[in-house]
Amino acid sequence: MQTNAYEHRREQIEHYFDRTAAQAWARLTSQEPLGYIRHTVREGRTRMREHLLDWLPANMQGLRLLDAGCGTGALALEAAARGAQVVAIDLSPTLVGLAAQRMQEQHPELAARVDFRSGDMLDVALGEFDHVVAMDSLIHYPCEQVADALAQLGRRTRHSMLFTFAPRTPLLAAMHRVGRLFPRGERSPALEPIAQQRLHLALHTHLHPQGWQPLRSVRVAHGFYTSQAWEWGR
Repeated sequence: MQTNAYEHRREQIEHYFDRTAAQAWARLTSQEPLGYIRHTVREGRTRMREHLLDWLPANMQGLRLLDAGCGTGALALEAAARGAQVVAIDLSPTLVGLAAQRMQEQHPELAARVDFRSGDMLDVALGEFDHVVAMDSLIHYPCEQVADALAQLGRRTRHSMLFTFAPRTPLLAAMHRVGRLFPRGERSPALEPIAQQRLHLALHTHLHPQGWQPLRSVRVAHGFYTSQAWEWGR
């Protein structure tokens, strides 16, 4: 991975989600009423999270999970409820703080199972894991950076890595063109649509030597939400 390019992109994403969009994401992940566009995004993300949870063990007692890009903690909560010890990390201190607050207020019995942190999901100090989930946290990075990030995580993961990427589709391309019309200060960091075959080749190069292989894959396309999930296992 080109460290400078990765760090520059990471800083852009952190700035957006921690400052520009923190309030919008707090609403998106709450039960508050939303307009049509954001409502479809909320529903799409819920469907995606359900798919990823279906791919994790029903009983996670004794297992350690990294929720890489945890946002406001919905997936971390479900994994903790199954018995996992969860490290939930996000670039945005604001969203991590909100996640920890919601956990303490709504599910205090699970709070001890989740270690909420603000920082880089690739930090080796986070330790080793049985499973890693990166839901919509790699969608802003180009193909080679995604593959390199997963290779780094793969060296510290025993069983499975579940992640999503932005699939290359005509609809997403059109949405990106529309997005460029917004004032620069209001834009989210651009998605990086990736053809699955290209990503497969990159991941084969990075992950196959570590003993990883592709397993299940599913696409969720709902309104203004489109994302592709992929499971890799040892």
